[in-house]
Amino acid sequence: MFCLAVLSEAWLKSLHVPRSQLCGCSDEHLRYQWYMCDTEKLCESLKPVFIQSYLDDGTRVFLHRSIEKSGWLSIQLYHSVMSSLFSMFMSRTSINGLLGRGSMFVFSPEQFQRLLRINPDWKSHRLLDLGAGDGEVTKIMSPHFEEIYVTEMSQTMIWQLQKKKYRVLEVDQWQKTGFQYDVISCLNLLDRCDQPVTLLKEMRTVVEPTQGRVILALVLPFHPYVENDSVHLMVCSNNVSTGRGVSRGLDHLMFGWDTKPYQPKLSSVRVTPAAALNSAGGKWETPSEVLEVKGKVWEEQVNSLTEVFQAAGFAVEAVTRLPYLCEGDMYNDYYVLDDAVFVLRPV
Repeated sequence: MFCLAVLSEAWLKSLHVPRSQLCGCSDEHLRYQWYMCDTEKLCESLKPVFIQSYLDDGTRVFLHRSIEKSGWLSIQLYHSVMSSLFSMFMSRTSINGLLGRGSMFVFSPEQFQRLLRINPDWKSHRLLDLGAGDGEVTKIMSPHFEEIYVTEMSQTMIWQLQKKKYRVLEVDQWQKTGFQYDVISCLNLLDRCDQPVTLLKEMRTVVEPTQGRVILALVLPFHPYVENDSVHLMVCSNNVSTGRGVSRGLDHLMFGWDTKPYQPKLSSVRVTPAAALNSAGGKWETPSEVLEVKGKVWEEQVNSLTEVFQAAGFAVEAVTRLPYLCEGDMYNDYYVLDDAVFVLRPV
């Protein structure tokens, strides 16, 4: 969902190059690439269910707000100082929740509706959002549900969720409530789980078996790891790290700027999870359960994940490619990773 180590100074400095050297093209062209998929490389079962997404108004609003906030120099300096102070005894996720910073963006309301093939007035009963973070992504989905349940480890994030009037469940209780959920969202969590296979099976058990759906986002290329740190250990009943963005490569970049001299600001930084992980401190461990994700490019790994979901009792009803966005800071307007977003139907 969202205890991070500070990136090495050398790697951080390598990010500060002129925008033209990063890509040689405009921001608009870069943003177009966020959604590109070579459908010819998709397996036959996925070709008819692939949904071509695009940069819509909801995403533009998030980007505009992030760019605007990153320009608030006094606020960004305050966040930088407070983050350094609190990091001695708080996880980065909890610091985010306390300061109200680093919100994530997975999809807009319109993109969510297209994925589930619902209209703006569609209503259902129960939503469960696993690792809901500050609840900003939950807020995109919540208008369609009568009851909204969430899980989260960070106490300051739980405070944010309670302010939004969501029903916070203990991380070892959502599987044991005695009722089923119409939609379960598991957004950018599966690759930060110690037992991802178990998590998939548990979702299959509690999702409504006929009309229920799971909406699952996963950063590709697939780089699973679990942070195991004596200060910032985040676990639940199955050692599942439960905070949207807790161990994401985005957050590795969100912090650690504090001691560097000012450099020309970039509009965005595209992060590879492997680069962030290899440059980070702390103790990072391989999950005890392994998801067999094969392939090198986005399309190949999406094909492989279809087999993983089938083994867990799901069929892929829809899939799209979306940018996983994070609010920026005084150095970068926003950060981005590549997401594959699936709608899964229990079979």
